[in-house]
Amino acid sequence: MQKTRLPVIDAMKGLGCMAIVFHHLAFYGPMSDVVHAAAPHLIDWLFNYARLAVQMFFVLAGYLVAAQIAPDGKVADISSWASLVWKRYKRLVVPFLFAVVLATLITALVRPWFHHSSLSAPPGLMQLLAHALLLQDLLHMEALSAGVWYVAIDLQLFAATVALTALAGYAPPSWRAGLPILIILLAAVSLWGINREPAYEDYAFYFFGAYGLGMLAYWSGRNLALGSLALLAMGVIALWLQYRNSVAVAFGTALLLSAIGRKDSLERWPSSRVLIWLGQRSYSIFLIHFGICVAFNAVWHALFTTGVWINAFGMLAAALASVATGALLYSHVESKRNVLGYNKATTALVAMITIALMIEALTQQPR
Repeated sequence: MQKTRLPVIDAMKGLGCMAIVFHHLAFYGPMSDVVHAAAPHLIDWLFNYARLAVQMFFVLAGYLVAAQIAPDGKVADISSWASLVWKRYKRLVVPFLFAVVLATLITALVRPWFHHSSLSAPPGLMQLLAHALLLQDLLHMEALSAGVWYVAIDLQLFAATVALTALAGYAPPSWRAGLPILIILLAAVSLWGINREPAYEDYAFYFFGAYGLGMLAYWSGRNLALGSLALLAMGVIALWLQYRNSVAVAFGTALLLSAIGRKDSLERWPSSRVLIWLGQRSYSIFLIHFGICVAFNAVWHALFTTGVWINAFGMLAAALASVATGALLYSHVESKRNVLGYNKATTALVAMITIALMIEALTQQPR
């Protein structure tokens, strides 16, 4: 099997993660509102374009899932497909819970004196349960943290791909090499049709085009001619039908991965330890940064309502604090097994939920 822990993938994750952090800092303010007066083009770029890094994440996820369950473009033995989905769910949701609960606690702490549109409404138990099951968007409940939709879509895409692969395993043996054709068809439907309708953004197949491009990028890197031709055709036709920046980023990422997959010499490139370190912790940083950014925005708004340089410093400090906190989440939660149970970590999680709900209840009482 081709190596999937390529340094370039970690580097792309690291850079993409930081793009999302700065996008949310620019999007939510109020620090960015002050900085915007002096650097409008930078803040506008972060506001409008840095979020496109999410498309790169979907392509990378498709690339890695192809390597995991069908590296040769054929149906692998995934008789335990349900356990694969359960394992993916646990990997995604455990650090997700800690990050969302921390964001909920921080929101409760700052709400009495920081009034801003970035703060979610006080949560209820059903809303917390919906987040734990990654169903908040499907149930039309307000998200308690930025980016939680991505985690839910990632699980949906993985589950759908594994289920399709498992079903393909029941086909006659001579047909089982047709998995790439099935992926091509579904990705084409997504890119050429579903992805052009924003009403479907809460559902996995809106993003399956980017995910499928990632899978085809892996297969084309293994000299699968069908994957290379389909990759080019799908991207070009999608952009011809309707140009979208999101599709352009996904298509470009897939082409880059396809080229890298053909160059064994690139398995050690880039050599930047910082980018690789960031990439390995990118999921935890992505999850936890929103709560940290809310805290910095609240404190800075209370202390520094004006001053471009001090607010620019606040944005940078919030980003660095997000990286540091994400590294802690990675070390103590994401990289550990059996985090939830009768232990200190679970006790801390329950305590944070309880304290947050108590603060919200107390501050919402009429005076």
